[in-house]
Amino acid sequence: MNEQNHLPGGSKPALNDVLKEILQQFNRFKGGPILILVLGVMVVVLWTSWFTVQPEETGIVQRFGKVMRTAGPGLHFKLPYGIEKVRLLPTARVLKEEFGFRTVSVSTVPGQKTRYDSGGNYKDESLMLTGDLNVIDVQWIVQYRIEDPIRYLFQVRDISKTIRDTTEAVMRRAVGNRLGSDVLTTGRVAVASEARIELQKILTTYESGVRLVTVELQDVTPPDTVKPAFNEVNESRQDKEQTINKAQEQANREIPKARGVATQSISEAEGYALERVNRAKGEAHRFEAILGQYEQAPQVTRRRLYLETMTDFLSDMKGVYIVDKDQKAMVPWLPLESSGQASAQGRKP
Repeated sequence: MNEQNHLPGGSKPALNDVLKEILQQFNRFKGGPILILVLGVMVVVLWTSWFTVQPEETGIVQRFGKVMRTAGPGLHFKLPYGIEKVRLLPTARVLKEEFGFRTVSVSTVPGQKTRYDSGGNYKDESLMLTGDLNVIDVQWIVQYRIEDPIRYLFQVRDISKTIRDTTEAVMRRAVGNRLGSDVLTTGRVAVASEARIELQKILTTYESGVRLVTVELQDVTPPDTVKPAFNEVNESRQDKEQTINKAQEQANREIPKARGVATQSISEAEGYALERVNRAKGEAHRFEAILGQYEQAPQVTRRRLYLETMTDFLSDMKGVYIVDKDQKAMVPWLPLESSGQASAQGRKP
């Protein structure tokens, strides 16, 4: 038999022959079926008695449907044969719900963009009516974590659908309470913040075991059918804002300048008034002083005043000419120029 089981060239026995020989040896053993059954039971017990929880997961162990305990990351054991079952939840992961679009593929290669699908299949989610009866297309995301895995599993039926329906209702109310232009421009952050606060209150009331991370508006645009008209309105508003900004800039430049000129004029007028008043007061005091001297010595004071007046008058004259009534020509009598002026005139050619 050994010679038949070997191939020419000294090769090993055929696999079928080896298996037949093992089965023959096993059939000779009287407890073969019992051993097979015991080994099968042991394999099933060992295979169904342990489970592994990943680092970002939490395991919920149920015994005949009743929650017995939670298990953290690592290797754990449980009762076999389906007596205890384990449900794994990604409690350390940020989950996301998308509205108005779907992420088709996430690119991990540098230079390639993530592809999104925002076709007509999701317009029922994104089209909303604003407070001024305008229709806008709002796309947003909700990110959340599972804070309480037991409540997340058993407190609310179909928790994912509940989150989506509640989020959509809250967002429609937040958008409906505002003007369309406000949501499209400056009110996006306020809408997202208001929706997040209200949504978290509702989910907390439901005891859903969910903690929101963020609510963010991805894209807010008018519907495709009215985009041309909307762009024209936006251009007109931008022109208006630009004109207002230019006018405000000019006003900010001219008004302070005019105020400065006005302040300077007022200051000069006040200085001139103060100078005139002080001069008038000085003249008055001087007149009073002269009057006192005149009362004491009228002749002397009168002569002094006459001489002072003539000195001031004649100091502005270049020369004095005395005309004799008996002569027909003018005769210079007394030059009043200073010596410097006289010498300068003498040096002129």
